[in-house]
Amino acid sequence: MDYQKIATSILSHVGGKENISELTHCFTRLRFVLKDPDKADKEKISRIEGVITVVENAGQFQVVLGNKVEKVFTEIELLAGDLIQNGKTEVQSGWLNRLVTQFAALFTPIIPAIAGSGMLKGILAIAVMIGNSYGIDIKPMNSYVILNAASDAVFYFMPIILAYSCAKVFKCNEFIAMIIGGALCHPVLVALMGGEAAVTFLGLPVTKASYASSVIPIIIAILFFSYVQRYLTKIIPEAVKIIMLPTLSLLIMIPATLLIFGPVGIYIGTGVNWIYYFIMGVSPVLLGAFIGGLWCVLVIFGAHRAVVPIGINDVAVTGRQSLLAFAGAANFSQAGAALGVFLKTRDKNLRTVAASASITALFGITEPAIYGVTLRLKKPMICAVICGAIGGGVMGWGGSYGTAFANQGILTIPVYAEAGTTPFMCYLLGIAIAFFGSAGLTWMVGFEDLVAEAEEKTVVDDLGAVSKRMISSPVEGRLVPLTEVKDTVFSSLAMGKGIAVLPTKGEIVAPEDCLVSVIYPTMHAIGLCLDNGAELLVHIGMDTVEMKGEGFQKFVQVGSHIEKGTTIIRFDIERIKEAGYDPTVVVVVANTDAYRDVIGEQDMEIHQLQVAITLLD
Repeated sequence: MDYQKIATSILSHVGGKENISELTHCFTRLRFVLKDPDKADKEKISRIEGVITVVENAGQFQVVLGNKVEKVFTEIELLAGDLIQNGKTEVQSGWLNRLVTQFAALFTPIIPAIAGSGMLKGILAIAVMIGNSYGIDIKPMNSYVILNAASDAVFYFMPIILAYSCAKVFKCNEFIAMIIGGALCHPVLVALMGGEAAVTFLGLPVTKASYASSVIPIIIAILFFSYVQRYLTKIIPEAVKIIMLPTLSLLIMIPATLLIFGPVGIYIGTGVNWIYYFIMGVSPVLLGAFIGGLWCVLVIFGAHRAVVPIGINDVAVTGRQSLLAFAGAANFSQAGAALGVFLKTRDKNLRTVAASASITALFGITEPAIYGVTLRLKKPMICAVICGAIGGGVMGWGGSYGTAFANQGILTIPVYAEAGTTPFMCYLLGIAIAFFGSAGLTWMVGFEDLVAEAEEKTVVDDLGAVSKRMISSPVEGRLVPLTEVKDTVFSSLAMGKGIAVLPTKGEIVAPEDCLVSVIYPTMHAIGLCLDNGAELLVHIGMDTVEMKGEGFQKFVQVGSHIEKGTTIIRFDIERIKEAGYDPTVVVVVANTDAYRDVIGEQDMEIHQLQVAITLLD
């Protein structure tokens, strides 16, 4: 997949880099704050390769990409980094939303590291269970100790890791921030804080606390440091700034953190943890049902980002968390609802999307299921909420919890095994209810199938008038069904219907009079807007972006209006094969939804792309 191409397309259709005030990303989506939201073309972005859906919420223009998001974000940063880094938000979305967004941004970059550590915890838990079944205790073994240290490192050194993330958000020096965090984890300081003697600094009493694995203290400290740095930057002469700025920053911040910000942060973190467990003490069943039922609803509105830090703080303070156990019920319910749609629908495209989304949700990524299936059909989303709530309630009743902050999926189930037999069995029962219940309920309740919608939309008048337009293929060769190409993005018809051609001549020509809307720098992909309204994407070869334009020659410029038969690109078929790539050319009607159907036909001499359009006179 060409991430540069995806980034370029998204950047173009959000109104260009000049229209971006801010850009961040979470685990699955790009989050734009746009100067003028009306300039963004939501429909075209939704059709870009790799884009799952587009959501507008709370002043953000969100492009959902799944696990490709970080690579696309990196490419966009290269294209528009300065504007993204320095832009100022002009959208007034309310102080509370801005506060939640900024707070969530502190944790978003480190979630993959936390999730990976949780996965490693799960693998070690499985190893311990297997060892115990054979009467072997593997915990004293060096290999276990090393891997266990690796799984705990992200939490033990959380002040250092979070210091970097905070510095990025609060716009101060990342490395000085990391030194502040590192001081809190230094073995000498840890030993000093754990000793029996009182601790003082220049005669002032220092509150004794363990800052390793802490969360809140470093956030407060780096927020204050950002103001200290700005002030020192103004007053320190330029000639000595490189030495005096970090020196004075550390002299001010280390004592201030130990005397003020650290103790305040410890008390806040303990308070947040106490409130969460107080609610659980009142009714763990209701808390589990609330999280299990509404977690994915929170995901839709982005509000889950404000809740995730509670789980991270919970692990840091107590070494366990129940939040993601309950959220696991929500994930498994989305997987089950997507499975129910797969079993029920008569629409082939929806069945493909539902099957893929169900599998993805089982591994903890629910956006494809939510936006591609359940929310789109509405009733499956309701079924998922109901069964997720029941599953979460069962977990709350059984006291289920995990020993790591692990992404909620089938691979991290062992993380919840260490809670004990009863809590673990309740966790398994909860996810089973969520998954199988949602699948069965969705199948029984049903939904308004997309097939029925399509049939309803294609009802014609009494004359039954249907118009067929013939579009010549832009390349000569042998017709291949699009569903058989090796690239799943095209074969799944996610980009639209069309044809694939095994070329006999390395030349792309204009199939009709058209506007050349896009020619990618590597010349392997072309966008054409035909005068008859059809929008074509012509993709030359599979993964040929890696050739970086070698073997390709361009004959027209982007923005040119050309006549039918005009040569656009010439490419060397043999050179593509020698480079180890498939030369098959894909021709997709990007605006497939505008037509009743798109059918590929093999003519005697050339291909024909037949577009049948229902007239709605």
